[in-house]
Amino acid sequence: MTAQDTTASATAETAEAAAAVSGNYKWYALGVLMLVYIFNFVDRQILAILQESIKNDLDLSDSQLGLIGGFAFALFYATLGIPIARLADRYSRAKIIALALATWSAMTALCGMANSFATLALARIGVGVGEAGCSPPAHSLISDFFEQERRATALSIYALGIPIGVMFGYLAGGWINEFFGWRIAFMVVGLPGVLLAVFVYFFLREPPRGMSEKQIEATAEQPAMMDVFHVLWSRRSFRHMSIAAGLHAFVGYGAGQWLPSYFQRVHEMPSGELGTWLALLAGIMGGLGTFLGGYLTDKYGVDDKRWYMWIPGLSLVALTPFVVTAMLIDMPRVALLIYAIPAMIGSFYLGPTFSMTQSLVSVRMRAVAAAVLLFILNLIGLGAGPALVGFMSDLLEPTFGIQALRYALLIAFMANLWSALHYFIAAKYIREDLIAAQASSSTPNNS
Repeated sequence: MTAQDTTASATAETAEAAAAVSGNYKWYALGVLMLVYIFNFVDRQILAILQESIKNDLDLSDSQLGLIGGFAFALFYATLGIPIARLADRYSRAKIIALALATWSAMTALCGMANSFATLALARIGVGVGEAGCSPPAHSLISDFFEQERRATALSIYALGIPIGVMFGYLAGGWINEFFGWRIAFMVVGLPGVLLAVFVYFFLREPPRGMSEKQIEATAEQPAMMDVFHVLWSRRSFRHMSIAAGLHAFVGYGAGQWLPSYFQRVHEMPSGELGTWLALLAGIMGGLGTFLGGYLTDKYGVDDKRWYMWIPGLSLVALTPFVVTAMLIDMPRVALLIYAIPAMIGSFYLGPTFSMTQSLVSVRMRAVAAAVLLFILNLIGLGAGPALVGFMSDLLEPTFGIQALRYALLIAFMANLWSALHYFIAAKYIREDLIAAQASSSTPNNS
């Protein structure tokens, strides 16, 4: 077969693939990917509501729990995301997601069999290894299904998996723990994900790369890894946006792991009731904020792309006084009601940050670009957030007793203002970087 025949055959196969995912199929695919992401965060977040029981059962310190929820998970999750994304920019993204889902679900169930710090840490490392294969290929798929003007909204819908997953993690974990114990909770939430992985493997179809920009690739050479890094480093908006997202995630993951312990330890709330409160805050308020962040930035960003950075930055400034009030008040249910505001507007950053990362690179760089963002976000956020809050709690405990966790969380929350500063700096460069990205995408060597 000649090179011309090979190209013609690849073109025909690409056209057939485009026809197979035409019409409303993109909404079906987005729904499946959101469901996968829900399972991702159920399995990730359930540790938070269970950790007081785990602490007492396995006799662990706050620093050890912070390492299990932070670095033990994040180190492998963040670093493996880049090589897996490299594969996703070349091979089937849907199949990679299915295999990743099966891995992290099985490892979540194995957490229920842990009998020491070491065995629980190993199981959580396994969860991190599996979850590394979820978001980068999912972001790439969504970006091929949805054009730039609707991409932040689509990625916000995908990101609804975070608050919904956290909601079910808190709700299921809280009540199952109260009636059956923490070991059963891990097994109950982990095993169904294996069945979902089989469904994804056989029933999620792959769109042609570049479909949303109407620049469908039949064949294309994958850019070298260093070329992707060079492009991202050259985008000054990406540098500041990724640092901003990392600092915001530092607060989010730190609070996500330690707020349940704070209300159980300081306010003596039972896990079932607390899990219900936190589930409603995460699911309703967090879900609303996640969707609104993408919707509002797509709406206002039509006229000025700087809104994609301004809205996350402004939201972080606005939520700070509500957080401080919620953490200092000694009425737990009033504090939780006040915290509903930060729970909502603190999620505004997800859609615009994910969307802009995809828009700043060419189509064959998208999964790796998402992985680089998630590497920075998770190394700073997921890796350092829970661990440093736990370390500060142990450090302050001799002086403040059980109140130490309150002040450790307050210190961590102040990183939101640092994050906002980087979003505002990123806004200065976003328009020129998008122009550079569009020019680069139109060059054959970078397509």
